[in-house]
Order: sequence, then C-alpha cells, then structure tokens
Amino acid sequence: MHMADALISPAIGGTVWAASAGLIAYCSKKVRDDVDNIKIPLMGVVGAFIFAAQMINFTIPGTGSSGHLGGGMILTILLGPYAAFLTMASVLTVQALFFADGGLLALGCNIFNLGFFPCFIAYPFIYKNIAGEQPTQQRILAGAMAASIVGLQIGAFGVVLETLFSGISELPFSTFVLLMQPIHLAIGIVEGLVTAAVVTFVWKARPEILEMAATAKPMGHFSLKNVIAGLLLFTAITGGALSWFASANPDGLEWAMFHVSGKEEIEAPEKGLHSMLGALQEKTAFLPDYSFKESEQKEGPAKSGEGESAAEPGKGGKGKWPAVSAGTSVSGLVGGALVFVLAAFIGFALKKRSGTR
Repeated sequence: MHMADALISPAIGGTVWAASAGLIAYCSKKVRDDVDNIKIPLMGVVGAFIFAAQMINFTIPGTGSSGHLGGGMILTILLGPYAAFLTMASVLTVQALFFADGGLLALGCNIFNLGFFPCFIAYPFIYKNIAGEQPTQQRILAGAMAASIVGLQIGAFGVVLETLFSGISELPFSTFVLLMQPIHLAIGIVEGLVTAAVVTFVWKARPEILEMAATAKPMGHFSLKNVIAGLLLFTAITGGALSWFASANPDGLEWAMFHVSGKEEIEAPEKGLHSMLGALQEKTAFLPDYSFKESEQKEGPAKSGEGESAAEPGKGGKGKWPAVSAGTSVSGLVGGALVFVLAAFIGFALKKRSGTR
C-alpha cells in the first residue's frame, strides 16, 4: 500500500507531510519519557523484521492480486504506539530513499496511512479492549485479527481519499473505493494471522514486553536475548531467502488501480515538484526495485517513486518464480540493517536528550 508520487498532488503531499512530521515530533517527545536500554534495541530489531517482511507479497486466491504485511500492529503491540510510529517512519523512509519503494512526495501519506491508523486508532480502541490487561493466546489472536483488519481498512480508505483530494481523475472515488476496501479486507485477515503469530512468540518468551508497551512505562531490566535472537533470525531468513518467493501478482493498490483505470501505474507530471523529487530519489536509491542497478539499466531507467509497482521483487508477473536473486537478498539484509541502525539511533538520541533535561 505504498503510494507513488503520481497519486498525490503537491498540496496534499505537503499537507500530509506536515501532519506526519507533527506526529513524529509528538511521538519523539512522548518516547523520551519511557525509552531505555531495553526498548532501543527492540525498536531496531522489530523495525528490521518489518522491513524484511514487507518484501514478501502473498497471493490472494481467486483475485489475481497479492498483499504484504503492513506491520503497524506488530510494532505497536511490542513497542507501544509512540515508539511504533517512529519505527514505522524509519522503515518507510529507508524504503523510499534507498530502494525507491514509495515516492518521496507521498512519504508523508505512507507514514500516516501505515503508521497513524494502526498505532493510534486500531491499537487503543480495538486491540487493547479485546486483549485486555492480561492477554491469553486466544485474546491475542482475536485482538490482532480485528485490529489488523480495521487498521488496514482505514489506511486503504485514506489512500482513496488522498487520491480524491489530489484530483487524480483516472481513479474516481466510488469505483476505486469499492475495489480497495474488499481486497484489503483479505490482506488484513492474513496480516492479522501473522501479527498474532509474532506477538504470541514474543508473549511466550517475554510477556513483560507487551505489558510495558501497553502501559508506556520503561521496560526495566530483563533479558531480551531469546526475543532478539529469534527476530533477527526471522529477519535474516525472510530478507535473505524468503523474499525470492514473493508473489508475482500486483498488490492490492495496483490491482485496484488496474481495474479502475486499465493500468497499474499512473504517470507523474514531468515537471515541477514531482520531477525534482523523482530525480533526487534516483540518486539516493542505490538498490532500486530491491535489486542491483545493473539489472535496472538493462530494462531502462525506473520511474522514481512508483511505489510497489516498481519497487518490489517479482511484480507484474514477469520472470520466473521463485525469483532467486542476489540483489534481492542483499536488499533484504542491507535494508534491514539500515532500519535497525536508524530506529535504534532515534531511540538512543531520544534517551540521551531525556537524560540531559
């Protein structure tokens, strides 16, 4: 559900950028009160796992579409809403800057759609009410399912509204929304199952993590070795090898766009802010499309900020499956490492500022 720059007008992009920046500032202030030596590495490790997991698209049977994990609920349940929002912003920033996954103009929209709704709507109003103060495995499953579905539904509706307010005439509201919501309902069900599995793993290993995230208190002093080792192993396997098996079908957003407009991509304006940010992204993305640049040159230059239509391996039904590629493996491992460093750095910087107040 990473939006391309072509789907957003400068006015809407700038407005939602400002909203996301304000949320980042607010979350940074809140995180300073509860960040500690336990939460800092957890932000990095869980963020790296979400980056790797987002590389894997799963087929939605009977639709010709695919979906991937959003990850907002996993982050929020394990980190709390404020640290989760900052970590999601780190994931999406790394994807946009270094892998050309999602546009730079649309980055604020992507952060808002994939971060705000799960962190500040689905988690407090749905998951916490279902899971309760003393969650069980059944409550975790029910809460994760309901919250993931609702969070993704609102996020998908946000995409529709942002394209509407941007004046994208190729995507009329009524038709677009009738396709976006059902396909993301199916994706949300899978996301709920994956979220429940990951959260249950952490809950069984260290239930204190869920309690501290829910109460927004410092995590205190206890060992995270098993949790961190498990998540790092999942991240390495997912980004380094399982990413080869990503579905070749278009994702939910591309699928909906194709059935509305007859094409999976909307052309961005060749001048103005779109062009400037596109040129910048071409320079910063050293592994565009999650592959080495040499392969990109053979096929012609990629259109920057195309979002998932250009930036995820195995898209468009082209090439053989599984798409065994060193470039994809390197992208998964390098991207995960970059997210780990960025998210952990944010946590460390906020902890340092908290100590100097």
